[in-house]
Amino acid sequence: MATKKTLREVLSGTSDASIRFDELCSLLESVGFAKRTKGSHNIFRKTGIEERINLQRDGNNAKPYQVKQVRAVMLKYKLG
Repeated sequence: MATKKTLREVLSGTSDASIRFDELCSLLESVGFAKRTKGSHNIFRKTGIEERINLQRDGNNAKPYQVKQVRAVMLKYKLG
């Protein structure tokens, strides 16, 4: 249920600075991305999608520019 709320927040683009990091990671995993962690970098890949999504924490939240990148990929490939 939190994933649907996070999806709405990401796609709306009105609250990029307040998207929780863990919820954004869960959202990506729920649409089929595989997560790999290397240090502080959480790298998400999905077959058929050329972009690689690299997320890092900003406290408890995701960095706003990274939320914007996730939104761009979600819209481009019609995910969610």
